[in-house]
Amino acid sequence: MTGDDAGATPRDADTGGDAVAVPTGDPASDPAGTGTDPVGTEGDGGTATEGGTGDADDTGNDGDNGNDGDDSNNSNNIAVKLEQLILGADRRYTPFQAARSAGVSMDLAARFWRAMGFADIGQVKALTEADVLALRRLAGLVEAGLLSEAMAVQVARSTGQTTARLADWQIDSFLEGLTEPQDSGLTRTEITYPLVELLLPELEEFLVYVWRRQLAAATGRVVQAQDDAEMVDRRLAVGFADLVGFTRLTRRLEEEELGELVEAFETTAADLVAAHGGRLIKTLGDEVLFAADDAGVAAEIGLRLIETMTHDETMPELRVGIAFGTVTTRMGDVFGTTVNLASRLTSIAPKDTVLVDEAFAEELGRTGEAPVSEADAAAAEKAAQEGTGSPPPPYRFALQPMWQRPVRGLGVVEPWLLTRRG
Repeated sequence: MTGDDAGATPRDADTGGDAVAVPTGDPASDPAGTGTDPVGTEGDGGTATEGGTGDADDTGNDGDNGNDGDDSNNSNNIAVKLEQLILGADRRYTPFQAARSAGVSMDLAARFWRAMGFADIGQVKALTEADVLALRRLAGLVEAGLLSEAMAVQVARSTGQTTARLADWQIDSFLEGLTEPQDSGLTRTEITYPLVELLLPELEEFLVYVWRRQLAAATGRVVQAQDDAEMVDRRLAVGFADLVGFTRLTRRLEEEELGELVEAFETTAADLVAAHGGRLIKTLGDEVLFAADDAGVAAEIGLRLIETMTHDETMPELRVGIAFGTVTTRMGDVFGTTVNLASRLTSIAPKDTVLVDEAFAEELGRTGEAPVSEADAAAAEKAAQEGTGSPPPPYRFALQPMWQRPVRGLGVVEPWLLTRRG
């Protein structure tokens, strides 16, 4: 990952147009997962009605012995039942009908749906009462003046991107592991429905709980800002941790082994960042981006990451770069020169070391976490031992200036090597 990529968010999907959208591959748009129109008239599994059920008069033979059609019908029926279970409602509206019922224009409805990450479906009856209510709520916030139209679209986009990743993870990892064929002889498909039925209310309540906790923490950080400008452009410590030689590993390891290594790295990094008071901004496979309000917290996280990974024989070497300065935050991501500098420092850091920028070193000195001058600290220690001076503060970290060097796009920088004191 380059510094130019640091803090980049997914490309804006709001391209305009009148078509409302539903999730790609979602049963609402494709019950059989075949890419066919949900209200199409073709397919081995029989004609699908607007309600999403198979036509009772269609045997699904389509020129063969009927077995494939039966399997397709069964899969379609289970997919539709799962959709109805999860959404809690039947399909009732076309996108135009949903927009009209919500009292919003088709253009605005399309912008909301695309922002949430859903694919265009034309004008088929695939939306529910909940979809109408969601449109009405977003539009109501705009009409009440609580949100601008652009901000409402941004709310839809940030929520869609976050929950899409969560849903993918839960289906790919969580449910897949729990729906392996059992001794009962039931297939994975047959087990999925009762399992989802049991898990859905519990997962929903847990999601809301975690979201409220995160919202409370984020709100607390914002209200502690010194002024309004600092709520958006804040001074933070931003760090990258990068696995060394990851590209070579991708060629040497099997896909399953590589996946396990990445998961172990991301899990370890996330736990360490959270435990020591930082915030994990995002993970990028072989790299994690974290932030902290306090330079001392970021320093502890960086060194802990190195120490933990060094003692894990299954992990490759790690390098960490941290910078301190003004950072722009948007949709949970971070941007700006400070982020780019942290990325550049990571790319030039030796294996199993932490490099920081001059501003970070000065901040550690200002807060008493590290000596401003090692020579002055040594003199103070000697004076204290001789009884002619006060003992120096109990510094946690040590800083060693490295050679100044040009960094692409940022000019000449002076990195500092961060270590533990003593």
